[in-house]
Amino acid sequence: MLSFAVLGWIGPRRYQEAPPLPERVATPDGTVVIDRGDIEKGQNVWQSLGGMECGSIWGHGSYVAPD
Repeated sequence: MLSFAVLGWIGPRRYQEAPPLPERVATPDGTVVIDRGDIEKGQNVWQSLGGMECGSIWGHGSYVAPD
């Protein structure tokens, strides 16, 4: 029971303290490598393949979700 309480406390905090998404990633000379829209599209693809259902609370989903 204690473990579920810990997960219930940590789960929402993960989303509150998530790192920000950059507007764009660029090289030192200013060439845009990827923008925020592409990052969000990539996240949506990963989520649609079931990545969020594979141990995502502790970040393990990136290892076991389909690529």
